[in-house]
Amino acid sequence: MSATTPRPSIMIACACAIFWPGSFIFGFPGVLRQHWQQAFDADAGAVGGTIFFILTGATCFMYLCGRWQMRYGPARLAAIGAVMGGGSALWLSRAGNMTEVYAWAFFVGASSAFVYLPGLTVVQRWYPERRGLVAGFFNMVFGLSAAVTSPVFTLLLEKWGYERLTLTAGGAALTIGIAASALIRFPEEGPSTSGVPEQAILSGWSVGEALKSREFWSLWLTWVFAGAAGASMLVLATGFGLARGLDLAHAVVLLTAFNLTNGCGRLISGYYSDRIGRTRTMTISFTGAGLAYLLLPHLSGLWVWALLSAVIGFAFGTLFAVSGPLAGDCFGMAHFGAIFGMIFTAYGFVSGPLGPWLSGTILDLTEGNYILVFSYLGAMYLGAAGLIRRVQPWRECRL
Repeated sequence: MSATTPRPSIMIACACAIFWPGSFIFGFPGVLRQHWQQAFDADAGAVGGTIFFILTGATCFMYLCGRWQMRYGPARLAAIGAVMGGGSALWLSRAGNMTEVYAWAFFVGASSAFVYLPGLTVVQRWYPERRGLVAGFFNMVFGLSAAVTSPVFTLLLEKWGYERLTLTAGGAALTIGIAASALIRFPEEGPSTSGVPEQAILSGWSVGEALKSREFWSLWLTWVFAGAAGASMLVLATGFGLARGLDLAHAVVLLTAFNLTNGCGRLISGYYSDRIGRTRTMTISFTGAGLAYLLLPHLSGLWVWALLSAVIGFAFGTLFAVSGPLAGDCFGMAHFGAIFGMIFTAYGFVSGPLGPWLSGTILDLTEGNYILVFSYLGAMYLGAAGLIRRVQPWRECRL
């Protein structure tokens, strides 16, 4: 990579590219929920189905994008993601039923894969000496984007209406995403501004070799357990507060605390993973979240519950921020995208049924027994803390 190449511009471009998929994925389902229910006579379950299709779209393309980025380059994939994300929002403006909303959800989920995986790979390639920090920043933008845009979307929905909002947002995502994609590229071979030789950065295992390793499957199962336990809080936080006698305005504080640390904590955990190690950072955060889940139903007080929710949110953000650099440490960057895409299938295809769906089913069958549910989820986080200790990138991973 050339010494004159402005590395910060690459980082900013990747952040701008992932901002809009994050805004749509984490913002639109909540902001447009009431409109979909009224316009399409949809119940809460039908609207909640958008999350399933978003996750399915992302997971189906994550591995493929990991392979395609090496063949076609990250700029092309990011541009395709911008077209899919912005175009799907334009499509959403004309949606006439929930089936068409589900089509939007699938394509916006897929768009995130086309942007997220190339962006995550690119920032680590440009900053190999601080991969945890830059991966944390990139993930923070993705996770916090909706916190910035959701109030704006809500205001525009009230002032402009549904169609004009989605058209404007889609047009902005399309324009900014395509412009940002032009700057997203891998560093050229040559002297490195980081002091890490490019050939060393590009060395690593093949997908087949990774699939035979203990490290891969330990990471994969970590995503199953920590992903399921973390994602469950997205749907359980407010319900727990209501079940404990809070009104809706106060119950939402638990979800807000979770989301704040889920987003902001990604930068913090990424930074510390460069300092104290990836597995140690993840072990500490997962153990804390497991204990927080176990304590939640036995303690009382809004701010106590909010604090424990924040601990769980921090661990969920750590999973996203640190797993990528950890996989790079262990398997190298040569086939990072494809390997990480395979790891992500644990979250997309397994965590959902084991986490939000099963925990909700247990609550229905036990008439709201949060002690049982939170004990189950706490045990999953503690299991993830044990699993991640088996991933040791500081040693040479041998089969």
